[in-house]
Amino acid sequence: MTDAAWGEYFAFDRPYDNQADAIETAIEVGESRGYLAMEGPCGTGKTMASLTAATTLIEDGTFERALVVTPVKQQRLQFIEDLRALNDGLDEPMDSIALVGKQDLCPYGREGVFPEDVGVHERCEDLRENTARLVESDGDADDLPAADAAVGVQTEDIWWDPQRASDLVKAARPGGAGQQRIGQDTLQTAGATSPYVRSQPSAPDSTTDGDDEPLYCPFEADWYARNKGSPFDFSAGENHVLTAEEYLPQATERGICPHRAMGVLLESADIVVGNYNHLFDPNSRPLVEAILDEDTFLIVDEAHRLEERVRDLLSDRVGRSTLTRARNDLNTLLTQARESDSNESQLRDELSSHDVPLEAVQRAHDFYDDLLAWLDDRIASHLDEEVGTGWRAGAPDNLPERSMEIPLRDPETVEQDDLTAWAEQQGYTGDLWRALPTIGLAVEEAIDAAGLTRTPVCTAVGAVFARWWETDHASYLREIELEHAPKDPRSVGEPWQAAYTAGLVLFECMPGETLQEIFDGLGGGMLMSATLEPLDVFTEVSGLEALRESNRPVVERTYDLPFPERNRASFLVDTTPFTAHNRGDPDENSDPETWNRTRDEYAHVLRTLARSPGNVLIAMPNYREAAWAGSYLDRVVDKPVLVDESSSNEDTEALKQAFFAGGGKVLVTSTRGTLTEGVDYDGEKLSTCAVVGVPLVNIGSPRVRAIQRAYGDAFGEDNAFEYALTVPAVRRARQTLGRVIRGVDEVGVRALVGRRYVPDARHSVFPYLSPGEQSEFVRLTPEFLGQKIDAFWADRGE
Repeated sequence: MTDAAWGEYFAFDRPYDNQADAIETAIEVGESRGYLAMEGPCGTGKTMASLTAATTLIEDGTFERALVVTPVKQQRLQFIEDLRALNDGLDEPMDSIALVGKQDLCPYGREGVFPEDVGVHERCEDLRENTARLVESDGDADDLPAADAAVGVQTEDIWWDPQRASDLVKAARPGGAGQQRIGQDTLQTAGATSPYVRSQPSAPDSTTDGDDEPLYCPFEADWYARNKGSPFDFSAGENHVLTAEEYLPQATERGICPHRAMGVLLESADIVVGNYNHLFDPNSRPLVEAILDEDTFLIVDEAHRLEERVRDLLSDRVGRSTLTRARNDLNTLLTQARESDSNESQLRDELSSHDVPLEAVQRAHDFYDDLLAWLDDRIASHLDEEVGTGWRAGAPDNLPERSMEIPLRDPETVEQDDLTAWAEQQGYTGDLWRALPTIGLAVEEAIDAAGLTRTPVCTAVGAVFARWWETDHASYLREIELEHAPKDPRSVGEPWQAAYTAGLVLFECMPGETLQEIFDGLGGGMLMSATLEPLDVFTEVSGLEALRESNRPVVERTYDLPFPERNRASFLVDTTPFTAHNRGDPDENSDPETWNRTRDEYAHVLRTLARSPGNVLIAMPNYREAAWAGSYLDRVVDKPVLVDESSSNEDTEALKQAFFAGGGKVLVTSTRGTLTEGVDYDGEKLSTCAVVGVPLVNIGSPRVRAIQRAYGDAFGEDNAFEYALTVPAVRRARQTLGRVIRGVDEVGVRALVGRRYVPDARHSVFPYLSPGEQSEFVRLTPEFLGQKIDAFWADRGE
């Protein structure tokens, strides 16, 4: 054990050399309110290093808490395991909680009590609103009983009455007052029995002011009855680390909303473990908003995924069906108003509380209606240009079986998009676009007050279109997205709808600006991954460099793979660049007699790699090339050959398990697939891994072109392709290679195949490897690959 001050929080006997340096660097950076960007391969001990540093900083008073975010479920479990190990040696353990989504915690949703046509999130929100209205106090705190007034909390000028909440709780129990129930079975979930009946309760007459008996959530009511507190604490978790496995049954048995209890506890936790959504998704961030301040130390895991993942979270999409629902929400209200003068007067009164006239609702309805017509016309015109007009006769088989993007401006030119230009021509100005969220909210509340049975979406849709108008055209690309999703032609209105699901997309090209704002609002932290190099590029695109320019310290560290170098052979195979131009179309080259020289050269390399002992993973640039490689190898090697394809999680998991079972096999996949990251090929599960070509995304995609343009504006035209495309692709390749050596005793072969990996080659990506990889990987030509592999395994007795 080290004599350093942090040693008492470190869970194991002694740290690795790199791990100790990482801990001390993170502590120094935290004390200076800065950020650490750290590359540490498998074996660095990044998880325990970050938790030890965070605990030290919390215990010495530098920070009040730490927030961990990771996009990988397996890593989330690792943080939980390491937190429990850390707490096991402490007299005063770190109170910790792991967050999960509302959908996984709602007892009614988990047990299928809600109607099948209603999403869990939407239903929960409706029930929360109903319950909040039912527990509102008629007056102010002076009108409440003394004890209740002392603990009641005011929210937006509204006091809740704990007694009313308690009455709702009692009414939902078996034999409770005023309930019409099919049966009296109690609701059970996660091995726990709740105090409430299984059927959804409606409010008894004694708690309502009118004739209606709205549905409500007794779990939510109990939260109000407890004055928004939790009936259990961190001692309910193993070593004071609470996970859903503990707080879901604990909350269910006590009758309180598990999601609310989680929200209460996270505010008093020392360490909170969540996923990227909790911090970076604007829709999920309110859950943790209370702890996003200068007293929080941030740990971002798998940070090489940060740019791409946050870009997706910050982008907005409104499906055509959702847009139709928003229009129909408004039409429902307008129809109700037209039925009678009294209805119109009542609805005007409801809308007036938001300063929204009925005429504004009509104008918004007309906008959505015209927009739907514009959208359909634009899609039809695009398909006419793509495949001709034959599809209009109702033959969706003529349409491409792939998803498509329809950009609404030239992705490489900063200019107004076609939809916004059309809207202005039609007189739908910015005043209307900006008012759409307010109009939507007014309509939703008026629909609810009128007792109409709808689940409106017009507020959320309005918010997206307000952003559509307000955001700039340099950082955002506006598109129509056609997602290939075949349906029964008899169930759709337009022939193209049998092949595609359409939506409008506001695509975020530059997540770094938002990341900078988020990081700047916190006290400091560390961002870590096994593949962050080159770190100067990472700090630029992640917003850290902008923080450094504003005088917040930013420190970089890169550690080499700590396992014995003699246990691995690492090759750069100098072959003709495996580009689409050089290799040709794989579907047209299934017969070896028709292959060009490039494909024949790679067939030889693949065959050599596949014959390496044990399990071999070969990652091709895409699934089409993986299918070609798998078909070829199946004919020329004695091992079973498994071919991955874009498929369901269940199919991918079954393929992975088949690869692990029994003797040596070959698994061929796409480097951009799900089997090349976040999968632990430990032990003897993998002995050879090869990445063929540089796995660039489709550079012709409008989104990719828009990103490249935005990066050129931000970082310089000379850096645009490198930052936006090349570096992320090389990180993908490096992540794939990282699957093969996972422990100190593991042995394996790593190969990067293609001339672009070779130093000094044209468009070489060699500089984007880590310093350790640059010194360790050996360049060779294909004819020497086989004997080098044989010699490596012979030296190890294979």
